[in-house]
Amino acid sequence: MPSQTPPHTSPPRALRWAVAGSVILMIAAGGLFYYASKMAAAKRQAHPDEVQVTIHPHSCEPNALTVPAGRASFRIVNRSDRAVEWEILDGVLVVEERENIAPGLSQVINANLLPGDYAITCGLLSNPRGTLHVTPTAASEAAARAKPSMVAFVGPLSEFRVYLSSQGSALIKAVTALEQAIAAGDLGQAQALYIPARAAYQRLAPAAQRLAELDNRINARADYFEQREQDPGFRGFHRLEFALFQQRSLDGLTPASQQLLADVTTLKQQLLAQSLPPEQLVSIVVRNLDNLGDVRATSGEEERYSHSDLNGFAGNLDAARKVLDLLRPLLDKSAADLLPTLDNALAGLDAELNRFKVEEGYARYDSVSAEQRQQIADKAKALAHALDAIDPALGLSGL
Repeated sequence: MPSQTPPHTSPPRALRWAVAGSVILMIAAGGLFYYASKMAAAKRQAHPDEVQVTIHPHSCEPNALTVPAGRASFRIVNRSDRAVEWEILDGVLVVEERENIAPGLSQVINANLLPGDYAITCGLLSNPRGTLHVTPTAASEAAARAKPSMVAFVGPLSEFRVYLSSQGSALIKAVTALEQAIAAGDLGQAQALYIPARAAYQRLAPAAQRLAELDNRINARADYFEQREQDPGFRGFHRLEFALFQQRSLDGLTPASQQLLADVTTLKQQLLAQSLPPEQLVSIVVRNLDNLGDVRATSGEEERYSHSDLNGFAGNLDAARKVLDLLRPLLDKSAADLLPTLDNALAGLDAELNRFKVEEGYARYDSVSAEQRQQIADKAKALAHALDAIDPALGLSGL
């Protein structure tokens, strides 16, 4: 009996589509990176003073920079496969940062730098840090000699320290209740307590985000870790949020909640131990609101598992309101014409958030439309822009 050759079988249609889809994605990614490179080159020609830094999956190029003191612009080009952040650090303190830079795209960081040596982070938290050397200039030396008297700022800075202490205590209390609910195995109670604990942190966020290492332990999203949610370094609020709202499980969560409690306790101690120069009182709030307007309001990525973003935005607004209230007497004396603009911008964001108030706090952010999110972002940016005028009015610009 003659042998029969088995009929030729073609790959299943689903497999062929999967292979074709992978090829298309690779081509699209390559095209996006090429486009980003061309756009970055065009922008460098239009803005020749910008310093370009390219983030690769595990490194930055260059990773050692030198710039003159004063205002510097850095264009950060993301050539990795995930959203990343880039920071300038003075010891443990964040000088300037940009979060959530999308793959294949670029963003600009503007920083007013004093002479000295700084560290720079590069994408994933596990990536090696680089260096930034800032050389003195005639203008920076003149600005240092022309510093205004700090006596007028003693009161506002002391009151802000009281604010940090009281809000730090409130955060510890809220996280303690959350940790106890997790230890008791009560998922529903833990979910309910996560939201006020998170809002308590957001009232401290402008100051807490100065403390790079500690803030990363408390606040870093899964994107900034090699293995994302499965990475051993992923902990803090978003580790709990992932378990509570995505996995809906408390299994193995007690060590993470205990670590968060320890970290927020340390946060209060370090916030009170670190001195805050008067020229940073407003800038930390402006940076926080800029990030809210540029990234967090439109993306909804901050609280991606619980969708409790609006509660955090309200906490950020509380911090901005506190800083403005502390500086109001000084502004009333030397720049009273700024106050209506500042108050209107503050009220604008407040009114926008109040549209989404519900009995237990705020609506889920996944119920907020793209247009409504953009309106929140615009109001946050408007408030940041208004606040940014305070330092020049009080003689603190250029320090």
